[in-house]
Amino acid sequence: MATVELRFSASPEHVRTARLVAAAVARRAGVEESVLDELRLAVGEACSRAVGLHAAHALDTPVRVTLSEGEKAFSIEVGDDAPPPGGQRAEGPGDGEADQLGLAVIRGLVDDVQVTSDARGGLIRMSWPAKPPSLA
Repeated sequence: MATVELRFSASPEHVRTARLVAAAVARRAGVEESVLDELRLAVGEACSRAVGLHAAHALDTPVRVTLSEGEKAFSIEVGDDAPPPGGQRAEGPGDGEADQLGLAVIRGLVDDVQVTSDARGGLIRMSWPAKPPSLA
């Protein structure tokens, strides 16, 4: 399984780069072309959410993106270092409206998505079916 890791400073101008890298790696992994626009949007939402959380908590650590190519699936993880208020940040009642809207958009774009958080930060895991290109 091939993996690409991307770390970028929590700044909005880097979100576009993350979207472009994700689409390129997904295409190489065999994700269908018809899904790439939705994948780009989902990655953009997840990265924008992480950037916003880092800004809200005045964190200077990077946002983490991991792109993994599996045998039958392509997955993306977007991680942040924001602390969870009340221990339930990713899905809890203390979330901001914009945060909840971003999660709703991601869930609308991705069939297989998991949102988790703990004392180390939050993580959004997304995956799509992939058919590795056959070697001709």
